[in-house]
Amino acid sequence: MVTLRETVPSPSRIGLELIAIEPGAPLDLDLRVESVSEGVLVTGTVAAPTVGECARCLTTVRGHVEVVLTELFAYPNSTTEATTEDGEVGRVVDDTIDLEQSIIDAVVLDLPFSPVCRPDCPGLCPECGVVLATEPGHHHDRIDSRWAKLAGLLAPETPEDPENTSRGER
Repeated sequence: MVTLRETVPSPSRIGLELIAIEPGAPLDLDLRVESVSEGVLVTGTVAAPTVGECARCLTTVRGHVEVVLTELFAYPNSTTEATTEDGEVGRVVDDTIDLEQSIIDAVVLDLPFSPVCRPDCPGLCPECGVVLATEPGHHHDRIDSRWAKLAGLLAPETPEDPENTSRGER
């Protein structure tokens, strides 16, 4: 059994469209590598900083992901290698194991599909695109299209002329 505690740079962007571990970001590996009857068992954690965009308001979101990793890499000519299909388990090739795909799979499954900057993020105004968190009272005066023609029948009220009464008033 070998314990590995090391920080390595991320070889590529790991993640989803809206949030990921950036290339070169530090990956903190805390792994235990041990020989078992059918191969090499790798267990431990991988942690790294994440960067992305809020799915609601598109502001930058920074976070941290920590995933638990448990992977078996089958020895050549073992029963596990013979009874599993390609890609189902990792393989030991020339006394080497490749953890990259296992780390990518674990991180992608742990990241949120729609990250948010805060749980109650109001997002963007659907009319004009203003960030609603910066303008809490933001609204647009809009008449329902079903009533729009009736609004044209009413004359606008002017505060200077108290005798001006709109049609329809009693």
